[in-house]
Parts: sequence; structure tokens; C-alpha cells
Amino acid sequence: APVGEDDEDSTLGEFIEDEKTVLPSQVAALKLLQDQLKDILAELSPREQKILRMRFGLDNGVTHTLEEVGKEFGVTRERIRQIEAKALEKIRKHRFLPKLRGY
Repeated sequence: APVGEDDEDSTLGEFIEDEKTVLPSQVAALKLLQDQLKDILAELSPREQKILRMRFGLDNGVTHTLEEVGKEFGVTRERIRQIEAKALEKIRKHRFLPKLRGY
């Protein structure tokens, strides 16, 4: 439906922001976040990296339970929880962490 009193062809839809559109600034910010997260994860052991990737779905968006990750590594879910907690503590103390707080 036309909007306004004059004869312009503007419609209401042209004035409503499309929330699905990703702005270039959002793409750039996401790329920066991914790069910084990759740098932080690189300082963890390969085992810690894989556990966090599986638990939080960092590779494919699919999260896994402690039980599932434990089966992958052949250890108990409690052991996975311990390794995950240790890895997360390393991340909390990481020098790059203040840079991530803006995201």
C-alpha cells in the first residue's frame, strides 16, 4: 500500500528494516571474533581443542554431551568435564580475552 499523501510509489515495506540482512560491519566483526577465538584455541592442547569444539559445536554447530565426547575419547563424562573446565579456565585467563568482551 502506498505511503504518504503525494503520488510517490513508496510502500510501507520500503521503510521497515530487514532484520535478516547482515551488514558488512557485522560480517567483519564476526570474522574478527572467529580469528581471535582461533588464536586462543590454538594455545590449548589438541585434546582440549577437540573437546571444546565438540561440546560447543564450534566446527559444525552441533553440540555434544559430556557422555558423547567421553565415548569419542574413551574416557568418562566426568573426565571430559574436568578437561573442559581446565580448558575454559585457561581461556578465562588468556591475554586476548579482553578483546573478546566487546562481542
